[in-house]
Amino acid sequence: MGYFRFRKTFTILPGVRINLSKTGVSGSLGGHGATLNVGKAGEQVTLGVPGTGLSYRTPLSTTLFFGLILVALALGVLYLVSPTTVHMLLHWWQPRWF
Repeated sequence: MGYFRFRKTFTILPGVRINLSKTGVSGSLGGHGATLNVGKAGEQVTLGVPGTGLSYRTPLSTTLFFGLILVALALGVLYLVSPTTVHMLLHWWQPRWF
Protein backbone atom coordinates (compact mmCIF):
# COMPACT_ATOMS: atom_id res chain seq x y z
CA MET A 1 0.00 0.00 0.00
CA GLY A 2 1.22 3.49 -0.81
CA TYR A 3 1.59 6.54 1.36
CA PHE A 4 1.22 10.28 0.99
CA ARG A 5 4.25 12.52 0.73
CA PHE A 6 4.43 16.18 1.65
CA ARG A 7 6.98 18.76 0.56
CA LYS A 8 6.94 22.54 0.60
CA THR A 9 9.78 24.59 -0.89
CA PHE A 10 10.59 28.21 -0.06
CA THR A 11 12.94 30.21 -2.29
CA ILE A 12 15.25 32.40 -0.21
CA LEU A 13 17.38 33.78 -3.07
CA PRO A 14 17.63 32.72 -6.70
CA GLY A 15 19.15 29.24 -6.56
CA VAL A 16 18.81 28.92 -2.75
CA ARG A 17 15.85 26.99 -1.35
CA ILE A 18 14.61 25.62 1.98
CA ASN A 19 12.64 22.37 1.68
CA LEU A 20 10.17 21.22 4.34
CA SER A 21 8.73 17.71 4.47
CA LYS A 22 7.15 15.47 7.05
CA THR A 23 10.53 13.81 7.61
CA GLY A 24 12.59 16.98 8.12
CA VAL A 25 14.15 20.13 6.72
CA SER A 26 16.80 20.43 4.01
CA GLY A 27 18.48 23.16 2.00
CA SER A 28 19.22 23.22 -1.72
CA LEU A 29 21.73 25.30 -3.66
CA GLY A 30 21.80 25.36 -7.46
CA GLY A 31 19.36 25.15 -10.29
CA HIS A 32 18.60 23.28 -13.47
CA GLY A 33 21.39 20.86 -14.22
CA ALA A 34 23.26 20.81 -10.90
CA THR A 35 21.97 20.99 -7.32
CA LEU A 36 23.61 20.51 -3.92
CA ASN A 37 21.18 19.33 -1.21
CA VAL A 38 22.05 19.29 2.48
CA GLY A 39 19.68 17.41 4.76
CA LYS A 40 19.22 14.45 7.06
CA ALA A 41 20.81 12.07 4.53
CA GLY A 42 23.95 14.25 4.33
CA GLU A 43 25.22 16.23 1.36
CA GLN A 44 23.93 15.00 -2.00
CA VAL A 45 24.72 16.27 -5.50
CA THR A 46 22.22 15.90 -8.34
CA LEU A 47 23.48 16.37 -11.89
CA GLY A 48 20.94 16.28 -14.70
CA VAL A 49 20.05 17.24 -18.22
CA PRO A 50 17.33 19.92 -17.89
CA GLY A 51 14.08 19.19 -19.67
CA THR A 52 14.73 15.46 -20.15
CA GLY A 53 13.99 14.00 -16.71
CA LEU A 54 17.43 12.34 -16.69
CA SER A 55 19.53 12.90 -13.59
CA TYR A 56 22.19 11.27 -11.45
CA ARG A 57 22.31 11.65 -7.66
CA THR A 58 25.38 10.85 -5.56
CA PRO A 59 26.81 11.71 -2.14
CA LEU A 60 29.12 14.73 -2.16
CA SER A 61 32.79 13.81 -1.93
CA THR A 62 35.76 16.15 -1.65
CA THR A 63 36.93 15.22 -5.14
CA LEU A 64 33.50 15.88 -6.65
CA PHE A 65 33.21 19.18 -4.76
CA PHE A 66 36.52 20.53 -6.04
CA GLY A 67 35.81 19.21 -9.54
CA LEU A 68 32.51 21.11 -9.66
CA ILE A 69 34.22 24.27 -8.37
CA LEU A 70 36.87 24.00 -11.11
CA VAL A 71 34.23 23.50 -13.82
CA ALA A 72 32.25 26.52 -12.53
CA LEU A 73 35.38 28.69 -12.49
CA ALA A 74 36.38 27.57 -15.99
CA LEU A 75 32.90 28.35 -17.35
CA GLY A 76 32.95 31.74 -15.58
CA VAL A 77 36.28 32.72 -17.14
CA LEU A 78 35.18 31.42 -20.55
CA TYR A 79 31.95 33.43 -20.22
CA LEU A 80 33.98 36.62 -19.72
CA VAL A 81 35.92 35.85 -22.91
CA SER A 82 33.14 34.44 -25.11
CA PRO A 83 29.55 34.39 -23.79
CA THR A 84 28.17 32.77 -26.96
CA THR A 85 30.51 29.79 -26.58
CA VAL A 86 29.31 29.17 -23.01
CA HIS A 87 25.70 29.46 -24.16
CA MET A 88 26.36 26.86 -26.88
CA LEU A 89 28.06 24.51 -24.35
CA LEU A 90 25.23 24.77 -21.84
CA HIS A 91 22.45 24.33 -24.41
CA TRP A 92 23.93 21.74 -26.81
CA TRP A 93 21.20 19.22 -26.01
CA GLN A 94 18.25 21.52 -26.80
CA PRO A 95 16.50 21.44 -30.16
CA ARG A 96 16.99 24.63 -32.18
CA TRP A 97 13.47 25.97 -31.52
CA PHE A 98 14.20 26.57 -27.78
